[in-house]
Amino acid sequence: MLGVIAALWGFTGICLLFSSAIYRLGGMALEMPLASFEWYHWLALVLCLAFMGFAEGYRGFQQNFSPRVAARIRYLKQNVTPLRALLAPVFCMGFFHAQRRRQIVTFCLTGGIICLVLLVRLLEQPWRGIIDAGVVLGLTWGIVSLAAFTLQAFVNKEFNYSPETPVEPR
Repeated sequence: MLGVIAALWGFTGICLLFSSAIYRLGGMALEMPLASFEWYHWLALVLCLAFMGFAEGYRGFQQNFSPRVAARIRYLKQNVTPLRALLAPVFCMGFFHAQRRRQIVTFCLTGGIICLVLLVRLLEQPWRGIIDAGVVLGLTWGIVSLAAFTLQAFVNKEFNYSPETPVEPR
């Protein structure tokens, strides 16, 4: 039973984190002064949406993050500990009890994202709104793909994605 609760907490916690970002950034994107857009603003918006949809949504989430996190959610359900249950969202994202390479990538990626967020905050409208619209698209894609992969992980008998946990000594 604890495994099911931990898996639900892991999935829900990640979705809440992304939803919070979507809510905050979506507000900035909606503040874009569309009526005063020049052609280059529209071009930047289209290019940003296309780039973020492909790079963040498809490549980042659908091909990498979501299947791995779904595999870790499935692993957590079957290999729960009190610490993993308590910290299920960060466990599922690979911050601990992950292969060393995965942990390094996770921490570096998180640090890079924090730096980008701080830099984008310095931009004025409409540029900030344009970038935020792209990020909202990518994060929304991320939530949808995470839900789809997590459903597959629990419905299918086989789930051919690695949770990238450390190899246990024999």
